[in-house]
Amino acid sequence: MRIVVATCSVEYSGRLDARLELATRVLMLKADGSVLVHADGGSYKPLNWMSPPCTMTVREPDEELAARGVRELWTVQHAKSDDRLVVHIHEVHSDSSHVLGVDPGLVKDGVEAHLQKLLAEQVDLLGAGHTLMRREFPTPIGPVDLVVRDPSGCTVAVEVKRRGDIDGVEQLTRYLELLNRDPLLAPVAGVFAAQEIKPQARLIAQDRGIRCLLLDYDAMKGTDDPQSRLF
Repeated sequence: MRIVVATCSVEYSGRLDARLELATRVLMLKADGSVLVHADGGSYKPLNWMSPPCTMTVREPDEELAARGVRELWTVQHAKSDDRLVVHIHEVHSDSSHVLGVDPGLVKDGVEAHLQKLLAEQVDLLGAGHTLMRREFPTPIGPVDLVVRDPSGCTVAVEVKRRGDIDGVEQLTRYLELLNRDPLLAPVAGVFAAQEIKPQARLIAQDRGIRCLLLDYDAMKGTDDPQSRLF
């Protein structure tokens, strides 16, 4: 990655035309060919950018631009469209290159697979006497996260989400319709389990006889004790 701090102006043309007036900015040139223009603000989002595939050429300015103080012209052209980013470099304050190597990617804590595993290990969170039958119970329309038995011996299908919305309720509804056709499993009840459940999703679930269960991820992984909280 090349990181350049420069006083520059930027012009973008293509699907729309945009211009950044002269100011000091950070220019990031990544190994994948992308070029990003950042200011000291606006959080993570660049002011303007060009995504790959694209190519960059650097040339000297003509006399008119040179008279205005431009030292270099960077032209970033997209390979599959007419989109073009032109950077007028007036002064370079810093220019450094770094080999970052292959990034291992973001590892998310509390993803649905981890929640599913923790709930399978702590199936009593569904209620005393519940026992796990199987994780990732196969069906023709996809695997059900957990299938358990309640204390009375009835089957319960559990859908696990980080954030429970209407789509998750619809997904569990389809599973329940399918599982209830199996005489060896029917009747099958449903539990919609999530760290957060949106009010609309809760309303639809309850209307369909699906129980909602809020999951406390920190407590489930043992990093928080709900009994010791003041609030």
